[in-house]
Amino acid sequence: MKLLLILPKNERSYWGQVSKSGKAGFARLNLPTLAALTPKEWEVEILDARVTSVDYNARVDLVGITGFTAEIPSAYHIADNFRKKGVKVVLGGVHVSALPDEALQHADAVVIGEAELVWHKLLEDFKRSGLKQKYKADNLCDMENMVTPRRDILNRKMYSGFNTLQATRGCPFNCDYCAVTAFFGHEFRVRPIDEVIAEIKGFDTKEFFFMDDNIVGRPKYAKELFQRLIPLKVIWGSQASITMAKDPELLRLYAESGGKYAFIGFESLSQKNLEKLRKGWNSAENYKEAIKKIHDAGINIIGSFVFGLDEDDKTVFKNTFEFIMDTNMDVAQFHILTPLPGTVTYSVLEKEGRIIDRDWAKYHTGEVVFQPKGMTINELQNGYYWIFRNTYTIKNILKRSLRSPKGIAYRIAANLSYRKKALKMPDVA
Repeated sequence: MKLLLILPKNERSYWGQVSKSGKAGFARLNLPTLAALTPKEWEVEILDARVTSVDYNARVDLVGITGFTAEIPSAYHIADNFRKKGVKVVLGGVHVSALPDEALQHADAVVIGEAELVWHKLLEDFKRSGLKQKYKADNLCDMENMVTPRRDILNRKMYSGFNTLQATRGCPFNCDYCAVTAFFGHEFRVRPIDEVIAEIKGFDTKEFFFMDDNIVGRPKYAKELFQRLIPLKVIWGSQASITMAKDPELLRLYAESGGKYAFIGFESLSQKNLEKLRKGWNSAENYKEAIKKIHDAGINIIGSFVFGLDEDDKTVFKNTFEFIMDTNMDVAQFHILTPLPGTVTYSVLEKEGRIIDRDWAKYHTGEVVFQPKGMTINELQNGYYWIFRNTYTIKNILKRSLRSPKGIAYRIAANLSYRKKALKMPDVA
């Protein structure tokens, strides 16, 4: 029997696109993990719809599709076309888990939450023509003895970061705008370090990326993991919380183990905004000190900022830009607040009647889909364009990249990559 797993596309987003050279960023783990969970009697193919057209006449027995909210319209379109051909379709992922009844309008079955504990049951039900509409595990999966994702069936040439893995799942925090805890639960789980190290030793390169939402979410575990990485002489990055700046030992081990960069969610320079987001443990007044400590440890920072929060007005863009330049932040990502289904932000804005657009394709954090409080919709959208284009002028790239001779090649390369995205945006005054 043949299982076709499909990653849908979103053509509106500035993120997750395939470049002219055919590169697509980091390899996602969801479909390769499903492939690894599938019994060997099945032939499994992974199709990336961003680069390969979907053949609806292909001889397949079952289709599985997962994607982010912005990719869901594409997922539904693909699913509908396969079902017209009489092929059964299963949908899963964060969006589907938040809105399973919506997804069932386009699928024969949906997986709600993690698939590890229900995938075998779903396949067995399919084989005996007893597929149920909804599959949801009674509890979160144990991260011991997890399968190794089937990277062998991916086209590695299309990924700038092919070797990716998870050491932990979830986040110890529960920010209103984030779908992580809604999907992975409130429990922060960790894999046995021996198993993480074994997977890394199986990589064919010395460079990889942890797909964890917060690699330092449990500092004791992180320190042990980093100590075990030191002898391997690897290069890696991950998402992390700025709280790691409070722990000198954690910072030292992060860097000594090969951690060259960290994605850090600053989100806002307003403490009131942070408090409203339930991210008050981020201390805006201590940001500059924390950044200096992380830089002094030898770690590059990719900072993330969200615009359109209730305390924001149109001065937020200039203030944030000046902060980025003053602190020589290595790279910065900008996002428009987006009420993703399943999040507290979605529920609040829905209750207040402020969601103005439900075209999921626009939910990629680069378009305004709600009514902001402190500025107009156009001011929010144009401010987003303005800060992106100004942050990534050649002059400003060099100013931040030249902060230290160490790691300069990485910083310039990363900034030029973001500059390509910025130049696709309208040039606003």
